[in-house]
Amino acid sequence: MRVLFVTLAASPHLHVQVPLAWALRAAGHSVRVASQPDLVDAITGAGLPATPVGPRLAQDESVEKLRRRQEKAAERLTEPPDAQELMRMAEHRPERLTPDFLDGLFTVMTSAIFQNFTDEETVDDLVALARRWRPDLVVWDTLMMGGAVAARACGAAHARLLYGLDLVGAMRERHTASLAARPRELREDPLAEWLEWTSARHGGAFDEELVTGQWTIDPTPASLRPPTELPWLSVRHIPYNGPSVVPSWLREPPARRRVCLTLGLSFREVMGGDQASVPALLEALGELDAEVVATLDAGQLAEVGRVPDNVRVVDFVPLDALLPSCSAIVHQGGYGTAQNALVHGVPQVIIPNDLWDIHPRAELIVRSGAGLRPAGPGPLAPAELRELVARVLDEPSFARSAARLRAEIRATPSPGELVPVLEELTARHRQVS
Repeated sequence: MRVLFVTLAASPHLHVQVPLAWALRAAGHSVRVASQPDLVDAITGAGLPATPVGPRLAQDESVEKLRRRQEKAAERLTEPPDAQELMRMAEHRPERLTPDFLDGLFTVMTSAIFQNFTDEETVDDLVALARRWRPDLVVWDTLMMGGAVAARACGAAHARLLYGLDLVGAMRERHTASLAARPRELREDPLAEWLEWTSARHGGAFDEELVTGQWTIDPTPASLRPPTELPWLSVRHIPYNGPSVVPSWLREPPARRRVCLTLGLSFREVMGGDQASVPALLEALGELDAEVVATLDAGQLAEVGRVPDNVRVVDFVPLDALLPSCSAIVHQGGYGTAQNALVHGVPQVIIPNDLWDIHPRAELIVRSGAGLRPAGPGPLAPAELRELVARVLDEPSFARSAARLRAEIRATPSPGELVPVLEELTARHRQVS
């Protein structure tokens, strides 16, 4: 069969899709990956055929664009909350999940995120590609709903492949339940309106499958997922960190316990400059009786006066190669980093902020016993971080809990084992013309 993957033009989103795409190709299926032109080199670097769709996403310019979209969308609300509230998809407190909150959330998310990532030109290109290539199955990123529109336009089966916790699915269930409880004239649904209009342009109609897929493929361990009633398939997370070379120093076992410090692709954007500075992090870890491997680029090192003697600074090292030698990891809470740590059974210290699903993921990992996070918001003192890392290194319960989650992941079907299931579901759901 032919399988079209649709992903947001962000390398971490692609990295989650690569192992399943490889598995399908190894089973003899034809695979293509569609994304904005920004990602073409990363796709082909993974050994997969790329098809650019739509305009460049231009992530470097997107922060200001997102802010303007938030402000414009907020103008539609009677009493708009502050900017943080407008994007709080991880909200779970019952007292906050009011009809007004849910309406405002989906008003802003539809305008600022969903429409932004699959604008008209991108959807049109996806539909044209799908009608020309005729995929049997479309596997789409949860933020790229245009993939579902394209699947419907050509009669393909389609499924979401999640990057992170299923906040969209969980919050959508709350919103549709809230809408159903109201009089019909008060059921304003911006997401449905946009997808109905978008699908109608290509001869289709709207239903909730355009939001959450005919089924969902989820690499997150089942014990760390938010509950939903959606049909889903578990798949084992296979780490892919992009093309890389294993450095010579990593080929030998460490002389003492090793701690990984990684701040993601952009420390200030992802982690938040008010959480902890790079010098403060290095100060805290420099007093540990451990070797610290810190992935820092030149810009991050510019604000560091002195690197402690126990810290090895590298611009990049593949986590899949580094983490098996580590006893702990300190990171910003991103999905790919957390999943890599879970796969290798490494206890985690997470310094989260409010971006997307980082807070709920941190809470789930803490509740599982496999990690810790700072006690409260605000700047993180070196002494607090040092204490957190010392605890996950010295208290055996953290390693035991991390090993339990690693065992759960290893018991989950691999991408190769999932292929026959996808073949069966595709035959059941695709429309044969």
